[in-house]
Amino acid sequence: MTEAVKAAHVFPGQGSQAVGMGLDLYQNYDAARAVFEQADKALGFPLSKLCFEGPEDELVQTVNAQPAIVTVSFACLEASRSLDGALPPAGFVAGHSLGEYTALAAAGVLDFATAVYLARERGRLMHEAGQITPGGMAAIIGLDESPLAEVCQQTGTRIANINCPGQIVISGARDNLAQAVELVKDRGAHRAIPLQVSGAFHTPLMQPAVDGMAEIMATLKFNNPTIPIVGNTTAQPLTTAQAVKEELLNQLCHCVQWQRSIEYMIKEGVANFIEIGPGRVLAGLIKRIDRGVTIINIGNAEAVKNLA
Repeated sequence: MTEAVKAAHVFPGQGSQAVGMGLDLYQNYDAARAVFEQADKALGFPLSKLCFEGPEDELVQTVNAQPAIVTVSFACLEASRSLDGALPPAGFVAGHSLGEYTALAAAGVLDFATAVYLARERGRLMHEAGQITPGGMAAIIGLDESPLAEVCQQTGTRIANINCPGQIVISGARDNLAQAVELVKDRGAHRAIPLQVSGAFHTPLMQPAVDGMAEIMATLKFNNPTIPIVGNTTAQPLTTAQAVKEELLNQLCHCVQWQRSIEYMIKEGVANFIEIGPGRVLAGLIKRIDRGVTIINIGNAEAVKNLA
């Protein structure tokens, strides 16, 4: 594999869920079916049924959406891996926020059952933190980082995700966020789109979730990654178990540097990005970051079949 064709595997985060996701994988690939069975056993309830049949109002709840997306993404990966040599090997892996947990399993930091359990606990703790201080998130379209940072400073909100040129997500307590949304319109933002989440993710309001996750993670064994994981908060490769643990706690309260993560991988020779999991959110973001790279999406059985 030459530098020019180095690939990265990237995994989506919360918001990519949809009722019915993963069912065709379950029906067509033994490797994917095994992933869903592991998830159901690890969590003690039929998560697979929730993915396949809904109801949607349950699937979108943070505590369910997070392990569901990790499960479907890893099922896509395992189905692809079961076709010998069809999936280009990864020089890097990365996940958008929650997607970092799929990346952990992909890189052997945690086994899948542990990764999906940890994703479920993360969703639970983030939801609970959101109940302590109600908040939300909004995607701001068409405003640069610098003026947006000024608005955040004025309103007590935070930049939560730098996704791609022209799309940045802000996060904060409910009233503060409403004030910020009004201000960004005055500053020339094209749109402000509320996100369907249960709290002010990637801000200091998630500190209770950090404390809870630290306790849980202390009981688990983390391995060094077999593939470098490009971390959300630093946009740099994580190569040790300790660095991964620090990243998982940091990203709960700090900004997801998705654009910089993609730019780092491109600088390191990645020319092909493979989005593995439901939806096409990351493919859209990456295309806006650099139109010169190739992007493949593997989110269902047909896409896995096309790999071969």
